[in-house]
Amino acid sequence: MNEAAGSGAAPKRSRGLLPVLVGAAVAGVLLLFLGIRSMPDRNPPLPVITTLPDFALLSSTGETVGRDDLLGHPWVADLMFTSCAGVCPRMTTEMSRLEESAGDIPNTKFVSISVDPERDTPEVLAAYAKKLDVVRDRWFFLTGDRAAIYELASSGLLLPAQEGDPDQGQDAVIHSSRFVLIDSEGRVRGFYDSRENDALLRLRNDMRRVDDAPVG
Repeated sequence: MNEAAGSGAAPKRSRGLLPVLVGAAVAGVLLLFLGIRSMPDRNPPLPVITTLPDFALLSSTGETVGRDDLLGHPWVADLMFTSCAGVCPRMTTEMSRLEESAGDIPNTKFVSISVDPERDTPEVLAAYAKKLDVVRDRWFFLTGDRAAIYELASSGLLLPAQEGDPDQGQDAVIHSSRFVLIDSEGRVRGFYDSRENDALLRLRNDMRRVDDAPVG
């Protein structure tokens, strides 16, 4: 009798464990799902830092280029001037590399704005662009009224620029070395130091994100 009772008890315990094991497995899957859902997005949307004011500057071809002319196109902007012996050559080199590597995002434009407009006339910028062998309908070199340029730099692009003192070994103009990413609605979305490789890699990634983003 004891043997019969013992042999009957084991199957009952085995059958009782099955629902527990199934329940534990379901709970584990549910917790894993909830954990994945709660993980932070590795690529959250880029912040909207500010919206550019309207502006009107002259391109190297003598045509007027303003904010409305660039709407519908993401673009990367920087400040420069052709006689700069400081950071400008490196910035222009990095901008050229960006333009050359952006063949898969043809909608993106590039805009270099001279902060020395008295010297950098459209003709001077045209010769500079020709030397760089840039695509004129993709990379714009702009000049114009000094006050308008400095207002756009400080209040729109949020980039500092001021007159330097050549007697102190400074360039004629001291300006930011950062690139600015603007989306297709004319909104500033990020800043990137042209001297830092990590920042430039981040800019390349963000260029594609902004270019692929729906308008609105």
